[in-house]
Amino acid sequence: MTDDQNAFFRQRRSVLAGIAGSLLLPGMARAFDVPAKPKLISHDYAKVRSHFRTKLLQKGPAPDKYEILVAPADGDQIFYRSGAGSELELRAWVSKYTRTRQPKPAVLFLHGGNAMGMGHWVLMKPYMDAGFVVMMPSLRGENGQMGNFSGFYDEVDDVLSAADRMAHLPGVDQNRLFIAGHSIGGTLTMLAAMSTHKFRAAAPISGNPDAFRFFNRYPQDIRFDDSNEREFEVRTALCYAESFKCPVRVVHGTEEEHFNDRADLLARRARRANIRIETDTVAGNHTSALPAEIAQSIHFFQGVAA
Repeated sequence: MTDDQNAFFRQRRSVLAGIAGSLLLPGMARAFDVPAKPKLISHDYAKVRSHFRTKLLQKGPAPDKYEILVAPADGDQIFYRSGAGSELELRAWVSKYTRTRQPKPAVLFLHGGNAMGMGHWVLMKPYMDAGFVVMMPSLRGENGQMGNFSGFYDEVDDVLSAADRMAHLPGVDQNRLFIAGHSIGGTLTMLAAMSTHKFRAAAPISGNPDAFRFFNRYPQDIRFDDSNEREFEVRTALCYAESFKCPVRVVHGTEEEHFNDRADLLARRARRANIRIETDTVAGNHTSALPAEIAQSIHFFQGVAA
């Protein structure tokens, strides 16, 4: 395992798991209730996003420590614009590729954690080897960039803006745009796949479809008004499971049993709306299962596009 991969596997989330556990001892007061089953909302998520504005009680950068963004050896650093009036100029990495007569499929991969690093990028080689152009965007407030961290909401706008930028890369096939992501990126993958028809398929990896549960575990990441239940609902894929706009493959590690019931509920709700959705587990934990999960996402994308 390389030093970069070791750095990736030392993600902030695994460190904070123990801290969060100490914050949530039985009998401690909660700022919000975690429903046994988040309600299903029949409204289209994309339309909900066009009207709802999150109320941030704290404004500032993303919480994770970060490295300065420098283009990887096998990639280029580009910029894309996001936010109201496109006021945010954000960075992304794009794999180096040669334009061919046949346009290439592309994958927008959303990194784990709240900062982008080289350890995330080294995991992208299987996509490149399979013939995909890869774009990995950093999001608002990450890595010293512009914008306020909101936790799973305004960041979706950045993902959609990054998808627009990817679609206009030279030699990219706009009919074969895919999205995948790990951990926090997996959650954003679900929400983005509910927000646009641009993606041919989506592969969220170890993403949490239940923001109530996520922020119960990581309350220090809450920047929004947690007295408003709707703030959690618009961050919860389970609430809008009928809104997926492309085929989806949801996967997590066998040692992540806490995802089992939520993944099953997400799939049941989506299937009732005639959405093509697959769920699976891969041997391993939140990080060790990732290489095999990426390989399976490639197989899924190739099958959808066949």
